[in-house]
Amino acid sequence: MSANLSPNTSGQFNPSEMMDQAAYYALAKSKKPTSMVIGLAVMAGVFIGIAFIFYITVTTGNAQTGWGISRFAGGLAFSLGLILVVIGGGELFTSSVLSAIAVANKQISFGKMLGIWGKVYIGNFIGATLLLALVVSAGMYQNDGGQWGLNALNIAQHKLHHQPLEAFALGILCNLLVCLAVWLTFCSTNMLTKAIMVILPVAMFVSSGFEHCVANMFMVPLGIAIQQLAPPEFWLAVGASPEQYADLNIINFITANLIPVTLGNIVGGAGLVGLGYWTIFSRPQLNAVPTSQITPLFTDSDTKEITEMNANKTVNQFMDINAYVLRPEMPVEVALDNLLERHLSGAIVINSHNEVVGFFSEHDVLVELWCEDYLPEKGRTVADLMKADITSISPKDTLLQLAEFYAIDKPTLYPTTDMGYATSYSTLSVNDRARDMRIAKPRILPVIEDNKFVGIVTRGDVVSQLRSIYGERMEVVKTQEEEIEAVVA
Repeated sequence: MSANLSPNTSGQFNPSEMMDQAAYYALAKSKKPTSMVIGLAVMAGVFIGIAFIFYITVTTGNAQTGWGISRFAGGLAFSLGLILVVIGGGELFTSSVLSAIAVANKQISFGKMLGIWGKVYIGNFIGATLLLALVVSAGMYQNDGGQWGLNALNIAQHKLHHQPLEAFALGILCNLLVCLAVWLTFCSTNMLTKAIMVILPVAMFVSSGFEHCVANMFMVPLGIAIQQLAPPEFWLAVGASPEQYADLNIINFITANLIPVTLGNIVGGAGLVGLGYWTIFSRPQLNAVPTSQITPLFTDSDTKEITEMNANKTVNQFMDINAYVLRPEMPVEVALDNLLERHLSGAIVINSHNEVVGFFSEHDVLVELWCEDYLPEKGRTVADLMKADITSISPKDTLLQLAEFYAIDKPTLYPTTDMGYATSYSTLSVNDRARDMRIAKPRILPVIEDNKFVGIVTRGDVVSQLRSIYGERMEVVKTQEEEIEAVVA
C-alpha cells in the first residue's frame, strides 16, 4: 500500500482524502529532476497555446451569436488545454503554485518552491513562444479573410487595457477556478472523470474574461506579432491599420498584464485554493503512521502445519529490542553518517511518543540525489525523505509466518481471483514456481504493539533462527576451510 496516496482503493475520494491526494501532488513536483520539469513545462505552454488557438477559431465570425453563448463555446474549447495538461502530462505554472502545500507541510523549503515555480514559468514561456512561431509561420491570422487575426488582435489589445488592480483581481479569479479544476481531479483515479471535471471551471474563467498568465504568454505576443508582421493585404482585408494596435508591445504586455496577472494567479491558486484547503484539512505533522497505512503481515488464519521445527516460536523471542532508530527531525547527512557507521541500509523512524512515523533508507537518499541533479538542498531532514508506507509485524507473530512471508508471494504463487478462479496457468509445480519467483520484501520489519514501536526483525534474524534445521555446525567443515586457507596462503 502506498503511503503517498490515500489508502482508499475504490478510486473515488472524499474531500478529506482529496487533500491527501493534493499533498502528494504538491510534493511530487519537488521530486522531479530539472530537465523533466522544464520539458513538461514546455509541453504545458504548448498545450495552453493550442487551447487559445481553439478559442479564437470558435469565437471568430460569431457576430450574430449572443455574447455569452459565443464566449461559453470558446470556454468549452479552451478547456482542451487543461485536459491535455492533466491527462497528457504537463507542468503548468498556475497549477504548480499548489506546491505551496508542501511548504506548509514542511516537506520542502520556501526557496525550493520558488525554484519549482521559476523552472515551470520559464518552460511555459518557451512552449508558448515555440507554438507562436509555428502559428505565425503558418499564416493562421489570415483565416476567414483575416477575421481570425483581427479577433486575435482585439483579444490581445483588450488584455492590455486593464488597470493593474483589475488585472491582479482577474488573475486571482482565474487561478481560483483553474486550481479548483485541478483539485476536482483529485476525486478520482479515472482519467475520463478527471477530464470531465476540468471542463466547466475552465469554461467559466475563460468566458468570464479572467486572466491566465500562461495563456497570455501566447495570446498577447500573438497580437504583437500580427501587428508587426502582417502584410498590407491583411490590413486592407480587415479594414484596420497597424496604428490602431500600436499599444501592443512587449513593455505594455509585461507591465500592464503579465506581472499583475502572475501575482494574482499565485494568490488565487496557492492562497485561496491550496493553503485554504490545507488550513481546513491540515493535520499535525509526524504523527504515528495511521493503522490503515501500516500493513500487518498476518492474520490468525495464516497457519501451516509443520513438524520439523518449533512452529510456535514468536517474534518477541528473537526480535531486536535495541535496534538503532532515527528521529524525523534529524538532518539527512547525520542520519546517513549514522547508517554508514553501523553498516545499515536503513532504519525505522519514530517520534517522541515511540510511534512509528516512517522508514529512512539509502535508497531514499539516492532517489533524492537523482531528483536534485546531485546538488541536494541544504536543511533537509529525515522527515523530508522517509517513506511512510510501513509493513509491520506483531510480537505474537510466529517464526513460521515470517519465513513464509520472505520465501514466497502468495498472489504470484497462487494467481486466483477472490472467487477462487485461476488467472494464469503454468506447467511448473508449486515448488518450481516458488524457486523461480523473484520478489521484493522489506528487509527490516518494525514490531508494533499497542501502536508503539518495540523492536525490529530482519530477514537475517529469520534465517538465523532457521539455521538449526540443518543441524549443528560441523567442525570438519571448519577444518576443511582452514586447510583450504592454508593452501591458498
